[in-house]
Amino acid sequence: MADLMWSRELETISRDELHALQSERLVKLVKRVYDNVPFYRNKMDVAGVKPEDIHGVEDIVLLPFTEKKDLRDNYPFGLFAAPQSEIVRIHASSGTTGKPTVAGYTKNDLENWTDLVARGLTCAGITKNDTVHIAYGYGLFTGGLGAHYGAERTGAAVIPVSGGNTQRQLMLLRDFKPTAILCTPSYALNLADAMEKAGMSTDEIALRVGVFGAEPWTDEMRARLQEKLHIDARDIYGLTEMMGPGVAMECFEKNGLHIWEDHFLPEIIGENLKPLPDGTEGELVFTTLTKEGMPLIRYRTHDLTLLDDTPCSCGRTHRRMKRVHARSDDMLIIRGVNVFPSQIEHAILQVPGVTPEYQLIVERKGNLDTLEVQVELDRNMMSDTVRDLENLQKRIQMQLASDVLISCQVKLCTPGSLPRSEGKAKRIIDKRNL
Repeated sequence: MADLMWSRELETISRDELHALQSERLVKLVKRVYDNVPFYRNKMDVAGVKPEDIHGVEDIVLLPFTEKKDLRDNYPFGLFAAPQSEIVRIHASSGTTGKPTVAGYTKNDLENWTDLVARGLTCAGITKNDTVHIAYGYGLFTGGLGAHYGAERTGAAVIPVSGGNTQRQLMLLRDFKPTAILCTPSYALNLADAMEKAGMSTDEIALRVGVFGAEPWTDEMRARLQEKLHIDARDIYGLTEMMGPGVAMECFEKNGLHIWEDHFLPEIIGENLKPLPDGTEGELVFTTLTKEGMPLIRYRTHDLTLLDDTPCSCGRTHRRMKRVHARSDDMLIIRGVNVFPSQIEHAILQVPGVTPEYQLIVERKGNLDTLEVQVELDRNMMSDTVRDLENLQKRIQMQLASDVLISCQVKLCTPGSLPRSEGKAKRIIDKRNL
């Protein structure tokens, strides 16, 4: 199967050539941050590492890690490696607690970012013949503007809708006939549900591909989105600290996301913070190789995945990361058991009769943690008897006990009753005072 490429020379570069390019860029990066960022100079001095000790990719293990706390401790601009006169844009994370994590971009950074998003969208099959509906939020969040400029660079027509106002979104999908949509998977599902509720048929819209990111989602949710919207659903990966969307992208194989390794050096580490070999799951760590405004060394993403170096039939040589199924810092510990929201989602979608809309309510009663899984019924189930619903509830409880290894309460909710998100879905309400 032929696959579109934005930059065939870079996307099919040999592993040896890529290794040499990464090494060259890493050496320059380390000197840049040592000379221009006091935080990194102090960290490297404490670790006993000097720029001249770094000769190539193999020496990455000598360098210290960077944590999200480091970004917040140096808020707002303490990690910038370029003078303020060279910073042309500032973004910040969409977090709602504590200080946001800030990212600064030089003109070259924006050019690279735009080019990498264009590379990813081309990988998803988007071309100058498409019209792209962007329902990521615009503003400090990187999703909207990152997707916007990347889509424009492909030559596609861009509809900058931003998030929210679902009924207006439906009107534009029907009237403007975009062929591609970019948003979070949970909001895409929200749009699909709103279409169904409004009596809109997929025959009234022209979508053929959806590029979804900014939150973990399962293959079951992909199947739902493809069924409900009649689209090819692809996963895009990024994070504000690295750049924004466009760090990695799924090709037609849908067997992991190609990391653009000419710009980002990935590692997988275990709980002991030691590197793990390709094919072993652990925490994803990134080093930026070309960022000028705010380069980061060995940034711990807390995303759990693995790296796959086996050849891909699309022809790209950049390693793939398995789709992120969980984050180590989204993990709940319920009665000693580690629980991730994606595990819950996977389990409930094994049972016919419910939708992927759910919330987890965690409480502590006495000394015991309790977990209630609230999940919406499929509209077709609303006519079932009380006994049928009780049986459905028991099946979900059994599936959860089998997959997640804890017992929990299940509450069946009417369609549309759980809060909808216009951005990242809020899945967990933790009422414990931990």
